[in-house]
Amino acid sequence: MTIFLKNKHSLKIDDFYLPCSIGKKGFIKKKREGDNKTPIGTFNIEHLYYRKDRIKKPKTDLKCIEIKKNMGWCDDVKNKKFYNKLIKIKKNIHHEKIFRKDKKYDLFVPIKYNFNKPILGIGSCIFIHLTSNYFPTQGCIALKKKDFLIMLKLIKKNTMIKIC
Repeated sequence: MTIFLKNKHSLKIDDFYLPCSIGKKGFIKKKREGDNKTPIGTFNIEHLYYRKDRIKKPKTDLKCIEIKKNMGWCDDVKNKKFYNKLIKIKKNIHHEKIFRKDKKYDLFVPIKYNFNKPILGIGSCIFIHLTSNYFPTQGCIALKKKDFLIMLKLIKKNTMIKIC
């Protein structure tokens, strides 16, 4: 199964069109860390991460991982070992905080962009996550909770996302 993102306003899964938002500055083939653009390409997706204290475990074929307070996602362009990986938060490693006060990461699925053998500086933390208002993201794809839950029921472990 493949999720298609052909424009900045909708995600297509089978016959379903789900409204979404993307990076503030649109799409790009050659992504850079911090450019606020969504990478173009076809990518695998990872597991579902969820906040157990806010949301019950959703129905999905994806492996589900509870978000803990000490979790972060490394976006440190100086850290070759952990760049674009889930980490236990450390003061000396720059990271995206996963356990947040807002609800943006109550549910999220990492897109495997620059994932295996990541290259420093070409982008990290590209997720499908939640939004309440469809404001542009820093490069991720954002859906409202009800649509995110529909997506989770439709996709499988081997689902890919095609961003064009």
